[in-house]
Amino acid sequence: MIRRARPGLFVLAAVLAAQQPRKPVQKPIEFVCPMDPEVRAAGPGKCPRCGMQLRPGIPEPVKYPMEFRVDPPQIPAGRPVTLEFRVLDPKSGEPVKKFEIVHEKLFHLFLVSQDLEYFAHEHPEFDGKGTFRLAAKLPKAGTYRLLADFYPTGGTPQLVPKTFTAAGFTVPLEQAIPHLQPDLNPKRGENLEVGLTLDPPQPIAGKKTMMFFHLKPAEGLEPYIGAWAHMLAVSADLIDTIHEHPFLADGGPEMQFNVFFPREAMYRVWVQFQRKGVVNTVAFTVPVSQLR
Repeated sequence: MIRRARPGLFVLAAVLAAQQPRKPVQKPIEFVCPMDPEVRAAGPGKCPRCGMQLRPGIPEPVKYPMEFRVDPPQIPAGRPVTLEFRVLDPKSGEPVKKFEIVHEKLFHLFLVSQDLEYFAHEHPEFDGKGTFRLAAKLPKAGTYRLLADFYPTGGTPQLVPKTFTAAGFTVPLEQAIPHLQPDLNPKRGENLEVGLTLDPPQPIAGKKTMMFFHLKPAEGLEPYIGAWAHMLAVSADLIDTIHEHPFLADGGPEMQFNVFFPREAMYRVWVQFQRKGVVNTVAFTVPVSQLR
């Protein structure tokens, strides 16, 4: 005699199977550059753009407070001053004493004047106890904007802006904003001529702008502080500061940066290249429009 299973038994078996916990599907771990998060790989290695070790996963950014002081505190212009920086642990509040080397340095400091005529890229010295110091001389009275770039060990890369004023400046900040005019003409450095082409020709705030730099002569180009070039873009009102490295570069006559300008403004853009041991610093003025 042939026995036939009851339909209800099949239903019960299906329900029980559906209730069994399923093993989660493990996604492959993606390795990411801490400094250039768009650089990713399937396994360990070094970032082709900045040379840093790729890390597994994408860490959540954690903000580290930075204390800044100047000695003497009156901040005289044209005289020696000492800039001091202390990075604090966001949990304990204690000074951070260990940092990752980024582009051959522990701390990168960019400093520009309110009129955007003065630019400096410096590297304060670390005392090993939590304080970075830089001996400097500010060229004129007025407001200055600085951008500190550092990477606390165990944390995430940091870009911290600060604004301060050298003694003798009495003009209200809003009246001191320079009225910049677009300037995309080729520039001559110490031993290098630099041209610039934009795509799109009129940059739009919030959209990617490809900046193509044309270098001649290209013979003798060298990496500068761990990168083929360094860029700092600052809005005319000193609010926006952007630090970038080339998206594409191989030591040849063409370099490409991909930049997202955050809002409509006029931006002064400084770029640094090294050729035959000489650092060339050139500046362009880029108008950025709002999407209509």
